[in-house]
Amino acid sequence: MENSTAPTDAQLMAKRSKFLKNGTTVGVTCVPFSGGQPKGGVDDGPVEMIRFGILDQIRGMGYAVELSDNMEKYRSMRPANDPPVDNLKNPRYVDIATRRVAEQVQAHCNEGRIALTLGGDHSIAMGTLVGSSAVYGDDLCVIWIDAHADINTPATTESGNLHGCPLSFVLGLCEPSEALSKAGLFDWIKPCVRKDRLVYIGLRDVDSGEKAILRKHGIKAFSMHDVDKHGIGKVVEMALDHVNKNRLLPIHMSFDVDALDPTVAPATGTPVRGGLTFREGHYICEAIAESGCLVALDLVEVNPTLGDPESLRQTVAVGCSLVRCSLGESLL
Repeated sequence: MENSTAPTDAQLMAKRSKFLKNGTTVGVTCVPFSGGQPKGGVDDGPVEMIRFGILDQIRGMGYAVELSDNMEKYRSMRPANDPPVDNLKNPRYVDIATRRVAEQVQAHCNEGRIALTLGGDHSIAMGTLVGSSAVYGDDLCVIWIDAHADINTPATTESGNLHGCPLSFVLGLCEPSEALSKAGLFDWIKPCVRKDRLVYIGLRDVDSGEKAILRKHGIKAFSMHDVDKHGIGKVVEMALDHVNKNRLLPIHMSFDVDALDPTVAPATGTPVRGGLTFREGHYICEAIAESGCLVALDLVEVNPTLGDPESLRQTVAVGCSLVRCSLGESLL
């Protein structure tokens, strides 16, 4: 009688991967950080996901987990005095924290692991994208799953919240600022993502200044109108075709849970009606996993303090499920 063991999800993903030399290990960076926006609680997102068992769930898929150290250090980084610069709020805190994120993500990518970052607000993507692009270069493709474009510049942002600005920094769209330069802020971020390697899925709440930026630079975006019109399968195919036609380039996927409809993920800071369904969100993750190109993943904006206990449980459970699907969990 033949003695065979079915391969684990981790083994199947590693076999499929075109870039990871250590594909059965997930490098996890937990970033309990809320400095990029005004609502407290989002810094507890990664803590709640760990409490819900995300690390054990990943191990249960056959992965080894390498966890970046000093998770609590992010809370202690907040400066005692952090006045706005060029209308940007908490700029010193965001600068310090995202630089640390970049170092931790780069370390995981250097080891050939899948780099998983659990936020925290979406400003941390300044760091995750700098970190992954330092290893994979400007071939890195970025798939941004979000209700919002997060591409405001210091000149266009009305709120001054940096979770709405990360892409403008890594794309090199920010005008030189004497005030930021004098303060020595964000000068470590160099343009590291090509505009033609960025694509959005799920947009439905885009500022007027952001619309102008997207149109000016020809950045590809699939809004919820496109999802309604074409279906999520076709949209994902078109998105991949735009940034990675032959599926031969590395992918960094940054997933904000507010891309999902609030009925699916209610515990988040900036919910917008008319979002992705449960299955649409999961299909995106499944399709990216199947491509064999995923090298880095962000899961951000889970806010445990918003809503009742059931809203928290539902949102954290969905966040964990999206991570597992991105790492190769399948329906069969």
